Amino acid sequence: MFESTVMAYQGASSLEQRVMRIEAHKSVRGRGVVPNNHDELIIARSRRTANHRTLRIILLTISFGFVFKATMFALLGAATYADRVAKLAAGSFVERACAWVMTADPATIWVAIQIKMLMP
Repeated sequence: MFESTVMAYQGASSLEQRVMRIEAHKSVRGRGVVPNNHDELIIARSRRTANHRTLRIILLTISFGFVFKATMFALLGAATYADRVAKLAAGSFVERACAWVMTADPATIWVAIQIKMLMP
């Protein structure tokens, strides 16, 4: 009687290990691993996932630059801002590129007006 209890316990341990392996395999498949092979064997290969982090960083950088440009326009005023952009346009290639980016467009002017309304 005692021996059958010990054997049942050993079998339960083995079963528990097998169940843990199966559950681990299922969780890996759920995270983007696809089984595929030409001869019907299941071999897990990683599925490519889209990386949106780079796109998010680029969009945040552009947004920050746009808000910075509008804030500078609001703080300096239209005449002073245009004068400083003109000075940049007379400089080197990099300064001319910055002047082109910093040129006030209608969206920048609108955001600058909104920022000016918020300032005391």
